[in-house]
Amino acid sequence: MSETTERASLEDRITRLEAIEAIKVLKHRYLRACDAKEPDVFRDCFVAKGAFVDYGPRVGRFDDADGIAEVFRNVALREVDGGYTIFDMHHAMHPEIVVESATTARGQWSLRFRQVDTVERVERLSAIEYDDRYEVEGGQWRIRSCQVRVLWSMIRPLGDEVQIVDGFHQ
Repeated sequence: MSETTERASLEDRITRLEAIEAIKVLKHRYLRACDAKEPDVFRDCFVAKGAFVDYGPRVGRFDDADGIAEVFRNVALREVDGGYTIFDMHHAMHPEIVVESATTARGQWSLRFRQVDTVERVERLSAIEYDDRYEVEGGQWRIRSCQVRVLWSMIRPLGDEVQIVDGFHQ
């Protein structure tokens, strides 16, 4: 292999690794926005128009990220008696990211999801798989499509002795 070919190969590998790292940062920003109740940051993780989002039968399917961002606002930001009613915890792991070109990639993630609902007084635990498509828009990686598959869920009641502290309103 010539030095020029070896350098090009090294540059290509570095570019691919930088793309993978940028996509990981994007996915983690998306998940933190969910947990931190930041709908504008959440929405900004998707392409400007035409993102396909399928969060399954419980949440819905959308042909643009504006729809899921509105659901996010209505659910995550709902308040009763001066406190939020939903608290989420998203832990994504095991990423498999394939860079297909300089501007497109696909990825799979395993998600461990926990939610506390203060109105229904239940806790939900789920194991979820994400299948994502990414593309570069405006010089930044964004989510083009996001499909989830729930592997299993558990719902358990929260007894009267369980106290939920809303750290957002302290």
